[in-house]
Amino acid sequence: MIPPKPQARNGNVSLRRYAKLLRKDILSALPDRLYRAKMAEFRMPFIRSFLLNEPHLVRHVLTECPSRYPKSTRVARGLRPLLGQSVFLTNGALWQKQRRIIDPAFAEAGLKASLPAMQAAAQAAEKRFQTLAGPAVQIDALASHAAADVIFRTLFSRPISDTIAAETYAAFRSYQRLQPVLSPRAFLPFGPGRAARREAEKIRRLITMMVQERVKDIANDCAPDDLATRILQARDPQTDAHLSETEMVDQVAIFFLAGHETSAAALAWALYLLAVAPEWQDRVATDARRRVTEVSDLGSLRDTRDVVRETLRLYPPVPMMVRQAAARTEFRKRAVPCGSQLIISPWHLHRHKDLWPEPDRFDPTRWRRAGGCPNRSAYLPFSAGPRICPGAGFAMAEVTVLLTALLRDWRVYPVDRPVPVAHLTLRSQDGIRLRIEPRNKAVTKAQSEWETAQ
Repeated sequence: MIPPKPQARNGNVSLRRYAKLLRKDILSALPDRLYRAKMAEFRMPFIRSFLLNEPHLVRHVLTECPSRYPKSTRVARGLRPLLGQSVFLTNGALWQKQRRIIDPAFAEAGLKASLPAMQAAAQAAEKRFQTLAGPAVQIDALASHAAADVIFRTLFSRPISDTIAAETYAAFRSYQRLQPVLSPRAFLPFGPGRAARREAEKIRRLITMMVQERVKDIANDCAPDDLATRILQARDPQTDAHLSETEMVDQVAIFFLAGHETSAAALAWALYLLAVAPEWQDRVATDARRRVTEVSDLGSLRDTRDVVRETLRLYPPVPMMVRQAAARTEFRKRAVPCGSQLIISPWHLHRHKDLWPEPDRFDPTRWRRAGGCPNRSAYLPFSAGPRICPGAGFAMAEVTVLLTALLRDWRVYPVDRPVPVAHLTLRSQDGIRLRIEPRNKAVTKAQSEWETAQ
């Protein structure tokens, strides 16, 4: 089964046309040759960019010499109104300080402590699935609600309200369409426009309110022992400094948005892939009947985990990452000037024709075959090296738990063929619509059709 993939452009285009295509969608703006290229250079006024498509170059930049290639300051400028000085954007000493404070709190929370929150959010999502069942359900908003609920329960020990979930989904969807990560505007010195900043402010107001409430609870000694409390109370082991309220808002912003938006995108695409691959949907439903009481039990859901891995390969939630050359260097005998933007594209690496057999095919069995993952540096759904996403294991577990909960008693069918587009995350251009039916009804219907055929 070959799932949807945007049509890449053929041939060269003018700079003006290229800028318009980038604004609309990054993936369709880039040439088809990148699915075979090992490296490509792009030139725009005042900007040199190199797309690195060879595993050893990717490993060099992300894992072997990360200090030489910090996060792009140009791209960070576009995300600053939303994420402030969060660990996702900072570099150097500030980033190291933030990781020293955050990592122990994150590790202490752990998957074991988070599993009940995931399962509670999954049960709530299944109930919403039931109320929404029908011929053409917009699945993106439901997936976003479910993933945001997991993060809210983990961070703040409470479920997210329907109103907040809907507002957050709409605001972030609008923000990333207004401020795509690789648009020309993202590289301009004055950063995002007024409309994008307005959407960012909506989200940050919500997070600021939640953080201020928790600060009061800590002062009154009535705060729950959750991730938000642990981060607020954590101190730098070297300096004994802790995060200020503003710094905490920045960190919660990235935990909340990265933690829920990327998982929501993966969940929505996984549901679509299973809708068009019913035999794998049945395997996930079988997994759903296994008892999961400990994190270790998730390992027994082998089919579901392979589906999640394959979904992340075909539709990596963050399709591109941008680093910056801190000094002049050379890649593949080509000069790379200081300040050049280095683009690492999981989208192209995961579908590279020289790295993967049948790269565009949905095939979860590849993860059980020898050579299923040809090179760890060719599979980067969560980045790699010291800046690898600290929530990678959390996200894998979350999507697995949500998928099995939703498909235990329900079956999904495709309504139309969505078109992937890349802005900050990889979403569908017009949303993913699925038909939802009770699984027992679907089985009865199939049996009736078989008897009629006989």
